[in-house]
Amino acid sequence: MTYALDDDDSEHSHLRDDYFGTHTPPRFGLPDPSTLLVNLARCVVEVLAGVRGLDQLSRWVTDDVYRHLLKRVVIASRARQVTGGVVRRPQLTVGEPRITYPRDTAIEAVVIVHQRSRSRAVAIRLEAFESRWRASAINVL
Repeated sequence: MTYALDDDDSEHSHLRDDYFGTHTPPRFGLPDPSTLLVNLARCVVEVLAGVRGLDQLSRWVTDDVYRHLLKRVVIASRARQVTGGVVRRPQLTVGEPRITYPRDTAIEAVVIVHQRSRSRAVAIRLEAFESRWRASAINVL
């Protein structure tokens, strides 16, 4: 079987993408993202609080997200040192994620994390990676 790889050959253009591109499964072939979103939101708040290691999230985030979170961890750690803050496990209540689907291979969600003194919104973008979801953006507001 031969593959037509000319740009002008629209009949076989789908073969070019399947043959050369990275296969990304459609949303319906991936696991339900709700549990991952809740766990990521909880873990990110715990990482920033200094009670969980960032390495525990490395499988579930892209390199860019990992570097972004690492910067936030360093800043939070320095702030605790300056103010004499003690590292304590935060008492968290995590709400249900609000999910939107901008594409079949991407999810954007907001998860509200309630603490004693305040509530925070954790915005997460998940993208399909092989046969699982991986966070390509995480912002704690």
